[in-house]
Amino acid sequence: MAIPLSLSVYEHAAAIIGVTPWEAGRDADLCFTAHREAWLLYEHFPVVVGIDIYNLEAEAYGCVVRKPAGSGIPAIHKPLVASSAEVMELAPLDPSAGRIPMMIEVGQRLVATLDAADVRIPISGPFSVAQSVVGLNRLMLDVALEPETVRAMLDHLVDGQVRFARAVVEAGLGVAFFESAAAPPILSPEHFRQIEAGPLQRAMHEVGQIVGEPVPCIIGGDTAPLVPELLATDTGFLICPAETDREEFLAACSHRPDVAVRVNLAPEVYTRGTEEEIEQAVREVEKLAQRRENLLLGTGAIPYETPTDRLLFLKSCAAR
Repeated sequence: MAIPLSLSVYEHAAAIIGVTPWEAGRDADLCFTAHREAWLLYEHFPVVVGIDIYNLEAEAYGCVVRKPAGSGIPAIHKPLVASSAEVMELAPLDPSAGRIPMMIEVGQRLVATLDAADVRIPISGPFSVAQSVVGLNRLMLDVALEPETVRAMLDHLVDGQVRFARAVVEAGLGVAFFESAAAPPILSPEHFRQIEAGPLQRAMHEVGQIVGEPVPCIIGGDTAPLVPELLATDTGFLICPAETDREEFLAACSHRPDVAVRVNLAPEVYTRGTEEEIEQAVREVEKLAQRRENLLLGTGAIPYETPTDRLLFLKSCAAR
């Protein structure tokens, strides 16, 4: 049976037009062309406008994004502040700062050009923003020693993300919400519930109200133990990452058939797998779809160098 396929195309879009992620991520025309050509090739959904999607907010706050060698993914050069407490002194995110206006413009151009595409702007969850602004090592130290400060800091960051969402909606675009920095094993399930769940749920609720419908909540990692907290965000779309237990994840959300669940394949299947291995992986997810409605097949962020023929074969398998 056919199963809907959702490909996560970010830096891979740059490879399709033969430029580096750095080039496509910092030039509006190249970014537009990359995502347009990617959609014309794969007709994937959603089209998430961006290349190094987790850098947008941190750069807007003042972080410097480092140019990598070759086809590497751009990364934050160094943290902006020395502790979680200092984040509280930052003004809420300004959606007119950094590359955010460029990505919104690219999104508008894609909507005007690709009538059938579901175009969305990536918005990071508060913990993902904090990881870039504070730095992972210091952030995790604060999680262990000052959890209440970290939670307050995350709440402070939510205000900026809500402003970002409002700017996206006013531009006529959709939103995809990404928070993989908070996923186990980076945060333990206990710390997730204690520190992250409240700010994440507030962010998702407020962004959903602005958008006018539930927004996707994209969190990778071993998230099966966190399904109740993720459902409490009122999202309409969750992913079952390749890193987690599928049976446990699907059992935890079996009472919510209204929520779409995308089951991600392991990256090695669609990056290096043979046709036989790809087909077998697709059929395994199809068996899950026979037990649960509203289930999709998907990928994590597709690596830059992934061969297009493997992805097209994956698409053909899902269609039959």
